[in-house]
Amino acid sequence: MTASPLIIHADGKARCPWPGTDPFYVAYHDTDWGVPERDDRALFEKLILDGFQAGLSWITILRKRENFRRAFEGFEPERIAAWGPERVEELMGDAGIVRNRSKIESAVKSARAYLAIQERQGFSTFLWDFLDGRPVQNSFRTPKEVPAETEISRKMSKALRAEGFNFVGPTIVYAFMQAVGMVNDHLVGCFRHEEVRALSEKTR
Repeated sequence: MTASPLIIHADGKARCPWPGTDPFYVAYHDTDWGVPERDDRALFEKLILDGFQAGLSWITILRKRENFRRAFEGFEPERIAAWGPERVEELMGDAGIVRNRSKIESAVKSARAYLAIQERQGFSTFLWDFLDGRPVQNSFRTPKEVPAETEISRKMSKALRAEGFNFVGPTIVYAFMQAVGMVNDHLVGCFRHEEVRALSEKTR
């Protein structure tokens, strides 16, 4: 019989294996990851942060999230869209964030693309329409079953690129979809699997 990939923690709860036992990461798993998000600005923030994750681990970005929020002015797209080269240079000197010029410049470009989408139809609507407004409820039992990308993430990636976003490849977009509850990829048996499913029903 194959051993369960779930980790049983000191509180007796079974959890997905990816956060390990790091209290900071476990708290993110328990309260944030997979919860359906429909706020336009919050979705923009998460998509930008996932772009900064490219080539790095999510825990690296997560530990710097508050620094990013400070440096990126609360991820208010209107503010970021107005940045010029001088602000980019300032951020390249900020040790509290990931100092990658291409990613910082991409965030500015993406903020401008966001504003165009927001005015046209709303950013949340633009993204959630790829799923007809409803989270996908998966029933994966092992990490190996969880895809790196899907047909929907490929379509969303292509559409975001067409709008002017960068660092939104289909793998990054799928990680984004997992995080903001567009798909429920908590493994079956993880205590959050059913909790997130119930939240999804409430937030249609």
